[in-house]
Amino acid sequence: MSAYFNDTFIAGEESKLHVADLSIQRGYAVFDFCRTVNRKPLFINDHLERFFASAAAMHLPVNKTKEELIHIIGQLIQQSSLPEAGIRIMLTGGYSPDTYTPAVPNLLITCNPVKTATEADFEKGVSVISFEHQRELPHIKTINYTMAVWLQPLVKEKKADDVLYHHNKIITEFPRSNVFVVTKDNRLLTPARNMLKGITRKQVLSLAAAILPVEERDIHREEVYEAAELFLTSTSKKLMPVVRIDDIVIGEGKPGVITRELYRRFLEKEKNQ
Repeated sequence: MSAYFNDTFIAGEESKLHVADLSIQRGYAVFDFCRTVNRKPLFINDHLERFFASAAAMHLPVNKTKEELIHIIGQLIQQSSLPEAGIRIMLTGGYSPDTYTPAVPNLLITCNPVKTATEADFEKGVSVISFEHQRELPHIKTINYTMAVWLQPLVKEKKADDVLYHHNKIITEFPRSNVFVVTKDNRLLTPARNMLKGITRKQVLSLAAAILPVEERDIHREEVYEAAELFLTSTSKKLMPVVRIDDIVIGEGKPGVITRELYRRFLEKEKNQ
């Protein structure tokens, strides 16, 4: 693993934070994650735009420009020699003198092997459960995944692959993915608020606009149960059909026509980046 820590390139195993850092003491940090395709970071401008927005929202100054970060990431990719890599950029609350007040942020960028969903994974799809929860500061990509990790025993008990959050019966997001609903009258729905707007989500919205009506709005949980198709999107999963939720089979229990077409178009766009 290659890493960059506060102006220095180091071996990944040497990238260490002091215990006083607010990411350790209070879970106070932001991050972003992208992957490479053909040794190039995919949708890097979108990822960095979100990273800077998250940092600003958390009152954490970034001491590098977007161009400088792109250059650093390019060097990490060259050093790693990985055919496919995951780039994680983290900005922490810094070494706080009282374990509560933000200090000078620490910047850590790592380049690791990454496992992405395959076409076989797509054909299989995933089963999910739903759970009442609203993330704190949902528009910011923080490192706080406490609820998601805490729910893992329940997810395994239900023999599911993931959990879909809802609040007051309105769905929001998966812990690491966005959600899309294809209605029986061929409209594409996705939540508009109380969630993190993903980079793959953005690409899918752009691709979908050419083939069917798209609505960003509140989606009632019952609309999910009645969906013709349901899928999630994320950097590592790309587009993934949801074939079952809360023991309710979606559609025919396999990837639907719209999901399959959007997946094809996304792979084509990814290949041509």
